[in-house]
Amino acid sequence: MFKELFDKLKADKKNWDNIQSLFHEKEILTKTTLLSEGEISKTIYFIKKGCLRMWFNNDGKDITFQFFFENKGVCSLESFFNQQPSLFYIESIEASSVVFINKNDFDIILSKYPEIKEGFNDIILKRLSNYTTLFLSRIKDNPHKRYNELMKTNPEIIQRIPQHYIASYLGITPVSLSRIRNKK
Repeated sequence: MFKELFDKLKADKKNWDNIQSLFHEKEILTKTTLLSEGEISKTIYFIKKGCLRMWFNNDGKDITFQFFFENKGVCSLESFFNQQPSLFYIESIEASSVVFINKNDFDIILSKYPEIKEGFNDIILKRLSNYTTLFLSRIKDNPHKRYNELMKTNPEIIQRIPQHYIASYLGITPVSLSRIRNKK
């Protein structure tokens, strides 16, 4: 989705020359924290290569609630847009390459390019839909059904993510996840 937004920006060669300096690239190691709970998010990241996760600490227990792979954008939306403390962490699971932009520069781009703002709003609505689906699944589905749905809709998670993070994401223990996997 973000690839399409960047392509739109790059299509206007004159303006792209003026704004491309607002974007920065960096390589990050595995288990690098990009945002901590309680910090105010000043950056949005776009993943070129690798995987990031969002998680929070619940009484000492690490709870993962979203994974992000190539061509996805990552930030604490509430913190980034409302400049309030983040409720969670953003951390790399794999060594990753990201492009990032700070909030002030991102706001400039949104004001100059209404089509980018529309595209970004679509991304936010999709993310909200994903959170709603996850929330309802945790309430109504048993762990076996949640795992089967994850295999069907997001096989990349099963292939690339360590088991303890998948278990956390599904709301079960690693031992329970191992039992579910062994029943296959």
